[in-house]
Amino acid sequence: MNFNRTVLVTGGSGFIGSHLVCSLVASYPEWRIINLDILDYCCSPRSLEGVENRDNYTFIQGDVCNPQLVNQIFINENIDVIFHLAAKTHVESSFEYPSVFQRINVDGTRVLLDAAHRARHQPQRFVYVSTDEVYGTSLDEAFDEGSPLRPTNPYAATKAAAEYLVRSYWDKYQFPIIITRSNNIYGPRQFTEKVIPRFLTLLQRNNKCTIQGTLPMSRHFLFVSDAVQAFLLVLEKGTVGDVYNVGTSVEIPIVQLARELVRMVKNVTESEVNDWIEFVSSRPQVDLRYPIRSEKLQRLGWRAETSWAEGIRQTVKWYQDNPDFWLDVNKDRRIRKEPENASNT
Repeated sequence: MNFNRTVLVTGGSGFIGSHLVCSLVASYPEWRIINLDILDYCCSPRSLEGVENRDNYTFIQGDVCNPQLVNQIFINENIDVIFHLAAKTHVESSFEYPSVFQRINVDGTRVLLDAAHRARHQPQRFVYVSTDEVYGTSLDEAFDEGSPLRPTNPYAATKAAAEYLVRSYWDKYQFPIIITRSNNIYGPRQFTEKVIPRFLTLLQRNNKCTIQGTLPMSRHFLFVSDAVQAFLLVLEKGTVGDVYNVGTSVEIPIVQLARELVRMVKNVTESEVNDWIEFVSSRPQVDLRYPIRSEKLQRLGWRAETSWAEGIRQTVKWYQDNPDFWLDVNKDRRIRKEPENASNT
């Protein structure tokens, strides 16, 4: 079958990546979708069961940091579009294993950029999916795309460093990059280290929601399908060389989030809600909130379509319907301290 566009998604078996891959495969049968993923602890092949047998889907298990593998993909395939999502993202782990985050988030981006830039068939777009955390915290000011980057944890610092690499290829080579910076994305199939699935998993096991520290933390939550639509929109309408915030007005204090999930999962009286919440020691650095402005993306026609009530309802229902989804995760894979073998694919 002849395809009129070939799209490479790195990290396509992860939470956000699998939703993006499924959307691309289903919505664009005339496109070939290649998923490059190492299948780390936060990924499950089950996330892509719905598309794994489709003619326009190809899976390659491998490390984005492996230049031999990545170069070979660009030699063998005429890649038109890259969505680069492969990354380590757990903030707490980034304090414990900063070199791992440096390798995957920065070196992996460098390897991918270099291969894409040198490819005989030149890509039309390289979309780098970043995070609102590169801005650092703010109590009042909402960040726009021109705000300075002031990351406050190793994860965010590596994402900011990778952004500078991506931008350097635009500045020097006019390589057609676009950067997105998203709020907290949530929804079905998210691994249980993130706050919403972590709370849900604790409650399903009859444990309390544990909240780190007593400071008034809040997060802006964006449903995963709205994030995917934003990525597809910047692909088609975004200006090369630009950055686009992907933000939401849904800001939820973490304590309120826990209480809401307790009510939904445990179905207890209001007086019993706090019995399911426990405050524990805080991690080394906790940003209180990440407000961002998304007018630039909205001018392209994007709006978040999924309300908080509907998004959290769908998410809770999925975890209730799939309580065993993450039980087969090999805990020994949680952090790869060193590359096992640079030539492994």
